[in-house]
Amino acid sequence: MKLLVKGKVKEVYESDEDTLRFRFTDQISVFDKIIPSLIPRKGESLCRTSAFWFGLAKENGMGTHFMGMPAPNEMDVKRIRQMPKMDMPDSDRKKVMLPLEFICRHYVAGSMWDRLKSGKVSKEALGITGTPEYGMKLPEPLFEVTTKFEEFDRPVTFEEAIASLGLRKEELDAAREMTLKMDSIIAREVGARGLLHVDGKKEFGLDSEGNLMLIDTFGTADEDRFWDAKAYADGRFVELSKEYVRQYYRGTRYHEALMEAREAGQAEPDIPELPPQMIEDTAELYAKLFERMTGQGF
Repeated sequence: MKLLVKGKVKEVYESDEDTLRFRFTDQISVFDKIIPSLIPRKGESLCRTSAFWFGLAKENGMGTHFMGMPAPNEMDVKRIRQMPKMDMPDSDRKKVMLPLEFICRHYVAGSMWDRLKSGKVSKEALGITGTPEYGMKLPEPLFEVTTKFEEFDRPVTFEEAIASLGLRKEELDAAREMTLKMDSIIAREVGARGLLHVDGKKEFGLDSEGNLMLIDTFGTADEDRFWDAKAYADGRFVELSKEYVRQYYRGTRYHEALMEAREAGQAEPDIPELPPQMIEDTAELYAKLFERMTGQGF
């Protein structure tokens, strides 16, 4: 098979003219940086988790690009085109990826909390009437979109997505509806095993008939954030996602140095390796989270 793309955590191969094969590596990345450490069986956990959610999506009437899993860390998917903009006639609006990432937040956490504290987003915009607190459940899920094919992901409004990227309102509305439907399924499944689904991102494409379908991967420890429900009830936030690794680099002040360099337009510092204990703990986190999300053995 021909290697087409080598990404941060997966490789994409050409299987035939209609099929791609995703091979999930054990690499891990944070803040758009690939960490020079491998996490044992991480790729397998991502692949199997994604396959589980694609199966439930299909059972619930949603279209996906998933075709099968030839190996524990490999997935065959329908081949679609990547286009930076959707300014094309209806006849070409098929087998194509929407050039956005779709983010849905159910709790105040991560970058949303940073934006609230800095005043970049108001509590009124989130429907919060009292004093905002980290970890509080949002009155209504917050649906946002960011660019997909730029050097760094950039938030855009629906209006900009329509005017500049060629998206259509009905496509954005359908993506929002499908995201909320899938998130309700995720919340139901993981809730039965003591987890809270905090937030996550999804990607969409148009199939051979021009219908919306879920693509790439979602609902994994890389794309989504999960908390332990019992700890949350006790007022604690136990991170069960890649956020665990992000917090490590925040604690070492690497994240602060990286952001300062980016804002100043200076050379970015290399990201250090993870210590052996962090590698072991992170591998266990991915394995245990797979089991708690799916109810299957790893």
